[in-house]
Amino acid sequence: MKKVIIDTDTAGDDTIAILTALHFFDVEGIMITGGNVQFEQQVENALYTVEVAGKSGKVPVYKGHQGPFLQLGQSQHRTVEDVHGSDGMGGANFQKTIQRPETIHAVDFLIEAVHANPGEITLLAIAPLTNIAMAIKKDPTIISKIGDLYIMGGTNNHLGNITPAAEYNFYVDPEAARIVLNSGIPITMVGWEMCTKYSIMTEEDHEDIEMLQTKGSDFFVAVNKVVKHFNQKVHKLDGTTHPDTLLMAVAANESIMTRCGNYYVDVETKGEFTRGYSVVDINNRLGEKKNVRVCEEVDRDAFKKILLDVLKDIK
Repeated sequence: MKKVIIDTDTAGDDTIAILTALHFFDVEGIMITGGNVQFEQQVENALYTVEVAGKSGKVPVYKGHQGPFLQLGQSQHRTVEDVHGSDGMGGANFQKTIQRPETIHAVDFLIEAVHANPGEITLLAIAPLTNIAMAIKKDPTIISKIGDLYIMGGTNNHLGNITPAAEYNFYVDPEAARIVLNSGIPITMVGWEMCTKYSIMTEEDHEDIEMLQTKGSDFFVAVNKVVKHFNQKVHKLDGTTHPDTLLMAVAANESIMTRCGNYYVDVETKGEFTRGYSVVDINNRLGEKKNVRVCEEVDRDAFKKILLDVLKDIK
């Protein structure tokens, strides 16, 4: 099995993405980055997800940076409890697990793991890119030793989900995103617009999931209770959105990515209205070297089958 490291800001969809990764990969560890909800809650959510997968004590969880690259003093980045519930898990408020997070910092874990497995580690990033950027800055020699990096972040010239211009992960820490995108690591990006086109689970899809009657399907229903209503009210979308799980599915089976393109991609860090906007230079107007493979189409039925198989397998 391919060795992977997950970088997450664990809320509802992150948890299903983690379950998907645990289904397909040898997960060396899970790093937590400041993002969706309060940091310590994110840590607990990741630990509980590992337990749901039946791997408690077998997959270590590492605390990383609690805020963005340039966060100053006691300032806080924007969290989104309105999207995912107060606990990030649809208000389920699951109990704490016996497993506790590791004492080593996530950045140090990442650096050590990459050096110990040169060329063998794939990074699966479903959070702001702070931890990965910090690791690159601390030890640039890891760049050539990272096999691949899959990023759920940004958009390909489409509407954002946190502002009209920006997707949340890039918006929270655009400076980190710029560092990572321009690092030279082989990158595949799955943007928010892929989620709205191909990952939405409608009422009918939810019924199919509930019919599985497994621990996995029950967990899925619980963590998605809040986001369904938020999507209907704010994004005008009829169902739950699963960008992080879509990223994991693409990483696990690239054949479901039916179209992609290589482009120069960068991130706006200072715009008054466009902070976090991902510039995808489709027509090469900037004349820069292409640095990212951008997902452009997905086999939606194949994605749903992967999701169902994952949830069915968690008894």
